[in-house]
Amino acid sequence: MPIDDGFVYQPPLDPLDIIFEDNDFVAINKPAGLLSVPGRLPEHHDSAYFRVLAIYPNAKITHRLDMATSGILLFAKHRDAEVAASKMFQARTVKKNYIALVQGQINSNGRVDVPLITDWENRPRQIVHFELGKPAQTLFESVSYDAEKDVSRVLLTPITGRSHQLRVHMQHIGHPIMRDKLYHPTPFNTDLARMALHASYLSFMQPFNNLLVEIVSEPEF
Repeated sequence: MPIDDGFVYQPPLDPLDIIFEDNDFVAINKPAGLLSVPGRLPEHHDSAYFRVLAIYPNAKITHRLDMATSGILLFAKHRDAEVAASKMFQARTVKKNYIALVQGQINSNGRVDVPLITDWENRPRQIVHFELGKPAQTLFESVSYDAEKDVSRVLLTPITGRSHQLRVHMQHIGHPIMRDKLYHPTPFNTDLARMALHASYLSFMQPFNNLLVEIVSEPEF
């Protein structure tokens, strides 16, 4: 059985925060607690995609963020933009950075390169599996350390885009993300009200005018 059977969806009701827009794309600052796309159940219909459609009826989502993750979420405003975005993500020419607070002290930069696979008995959890897992790589960079709280602020750059990749990789190296209810052993031993993972930067070459697009969003933590 999935481990989140008792989950009650209560998304934040803040107005849509549009942080970038041109003729082809629109980006929002997704709040933590809001699904990127509608879930299967009617009560899980409210989502970033549903809210964007209310303003841009032809919009298509180009990538996803975990419900508990906040930050930059990019949408294509028409079909040609959707196709172009898909090609960019497949070619890994879209650069994405995340800011996270993790348990323990990280005072160096590094790379996590371990394969991931769905833990089918405990969906939606993902696990490291060296035989059957799909390749996954994450770069991490130390930003600061709070000795009183034993918490490090890190910059994370995913090379691949596996489900829960950043969360599992940080847990794997012994530094789970703060208030991560799936991967932190004591997620509620913090004063944070949400998981401390935020999509803070996204950039790409605009495929229709060849201009560099850079979108920045600062985390609330």
